[in-house]
Amino acid sequence: MKKYFYISIVALLVTSLAVSSCTDDFVDRQPEYSIDSENYFNSKAEYDKALIAAYDLLQSSYVNVILGEIASDNTLAGGESPNDVIGFQQIDDMIHTPVNTNLRDLWNWMFAGVQRANYILEFKDKTNFVGKEQIIAEARFLRAYYHFELVKWFGGIPMKGEARFQIGDEKTIKRASKEEVYAAIESDLIYASQNLAAVPSQKGRATKGAALALLGKAYLFQNKYAQAASTLDAVVTSGAYSLVADYNSIFEMAGENNKESVFEVQYTDIEGAGFGCLQCSEGNVAVGFNGIRNYSGDLFTSGFSFNVPTKEAFNAYEAGDGRRGVAILDIEAWAASTGATFGKGNEHTGYFNRKYLPRKRSSNAAGDLNLTNPNNYRAIRYADVLLMAAEAYNRGGLDDAKARGYLNQVRDRAFGDTNHRITASGAALTDFIFKERRLELLGEGHRFFDLVRTEKAAGTIPNFKAGKNEIFPLPIEEIQFSGGNWEQNPGY
Repeated sequence: MKKYFYISIVALLVTSLAVSSCTDDFVDRQPEYSIDSENYFNSKAEYDKALIAAYDLLQSSYVNVILGEIASDNTLAGGESPNDVIGFQQIDDMIHTPVNTNLRDLWNWMFAGVQRANYILEFKDKTNFVGKEQIIAEARFLRAYYHFELVKWFGGIPMKGEARFQIGDEKTIKRASKEEVYAAIESDLIYASQNLAAVPSQKGRATKGAALALLGKAYLFQNKYAQAASTLDAVVTSGAYSLVADYNSIFEMAGENNKESVFEVQYTDIEGAGFGCLQCSEGNVAVGFNGIRNYSGDLFTSGFSFNVPTKEAFNAYEAGDGRRGVAILDIEAWAASTGATFGKGNEHTGYFNRKYLPRKRSSNAAGDLNLTNPNNYRAIRYADVLLMAAEAYNRGGLDDAKARGYLNQVRDRAFGDTNHRITASGAALTDFIFKERRLELLGEGHRFFDLVRTEKAAGTIPNFKAGKNEIFPLPIEEIQFSGGNWEQNPGY
């Protein structure tokens, strides 16, 4: 199977078992050795296991990806009915509240990732061994990744430096400002970029290029164009990455971890999963959720018909753009040409997110196949880096010629020729770059946040309220747990 960096949930955050007795002889007995949080990290192997556990929560980010599309103008929630996964439906309609199971999951799972990374960092000086700098750098990359997801979705969040949260901290530690969260992300990624290997020892592990790309993205989200341009340019000029010739190949199994991949979340179908613990799945849950309802036919298997692209998104592509047929499956045309059959779900548009549709697999797949898809999530692609660099150079007033060059590399691949290059400058070039990001990255979970950070969400996303919907509400449970220490986001 293609699982390279094996990720499984490891029960590391375990406390000592407390026992009591009325007899003095029991009190005087020497305790037997136990594995707990305070006597762990005695060897490289134990740091490695803790790092695997920190990577593990990346797999639960499937919900971030699917909601990043549903919240945007790219797709509708879909599903079986208007009540199917009600949290998805509410976010799609921009009527979500602090009572939303899916937002609560996103908050919990990303904070679990932070907690596991901080577990390593809290004990980073306990044991020395060759190669520890790499492990610490990976832990800091992962913490930055989780923090970046949290600040995108919720704005300022509580942080505790290089220490795990303990019970009671929620009542004393305030939410950091958005600026403070970004400062922590920058610090982690600068360190990671200086200490990570350029080539991973195992596929799926963070690299210097991944750290620089994420750092450049964090700068771009803050409109720090000069820093974003130079940081992203370092990824481009490293020579470590390039665009693959066949756009379609990127999203098939054979195209995983290819030369365009800067960072991928690794998935596998060799372990089963169930709805009782979706974050436990080793497979990409979003893929089954995107699947065609009651499908029978070539190439694909059926799924739950969520996250269905709109007709407007389908029509956004120019004639001759080879990306449309890769990003969006026109099910009527596909059925007519292949003889496939399918069912229609809620908000059926006739289109599906083809990049992340479930493909037919070997009989070795385990469990519910809709929850254990092995399709990796291409979290950062080189094309994304090129477009972010183009945006930074253009919006920063730094170098429109360079911006056009990066933009046109992406367009040349999309059309298979050089006849569709952009020659504009200034604000017109900015608009072309924004449009290109949508077309290149459609279905990959970036659209909502691109609209928000460029202040184009209001008027583009139906029912979006400026001053409110740029971020999402903290789960009501977190407000209650904090005893009012954490203020709710405005408008919720």
